[in-house]
Amino acid sequence: MKQLLRPTKWALFIGIVSYFFTACNSPYTPKPKGYFKINFPEKKYQTFDVAGYPYTFEYPVYAQVLKDSTFFNTQAENPWWINIDFPQFNGRIYISYKAIGANQLDKLVNDAFKLTNKHTTKASSIDEMLINTPNNIHGVFFNVGGDVATANQFFVTDSSRHFLRGALYFDATPNQDSLGIVNDYLVKDMQHLINTFKWRK
Repeated sequence: MKQLLRPTKWALFIGIVSYFFTACNSPYTPKPKGYFKINFPEKKYQTFDVAGYPYTFEYPVYAQVLKDSTFFNTQAENPWWINIDFPQFNGRIYISYKAIGANQLDKLVNDAFKLTNKHTTKASSIDEMLINTPNNIHGVFFNVGGDVATANQFFVTDSSRHFLRGALYFDATPNQDSLGIVNDYLVKDMQHLINTFKWRK
């Protein structure tokens, strides 16, 4: 004759079965998509002022300036191309410099607009803001909306000798939502770079 379950075990068994039936009948509530919390450092700046370079500017202490000797696996046009790396954010501002004379200003400006407009297939918007600083720096700042490779770009020129272009990229899949807060943080550093930018005489 089979032994019956003891009352305590029977109560436990009924409780477990009831729990599963209740859990199966409860409505499903999807969790909203979330992202990792990012601790941003305090904004402090230092000066890039290296002999032989035709420009100076201020950049964050949490960034590194590295000389860029290549451009898509080819030799850079001149020795004044640099990258401003943000290791904490896997971000980088690519800085390319071109001398006017060896290059026509109209072509340099048109190329800058073309490079920005290459993102139109994925861009939801492109805002262009004129640059005009107290240091007599002129140019255009581009803010590109949507899941694009680079949401923030700019160029500056004195219209006679110098032309410089910058673009912020991340080593990550383009996602406006997840990169938005970091983009907003680093855009302030790009704006500080522009506002402190000077051409050497």
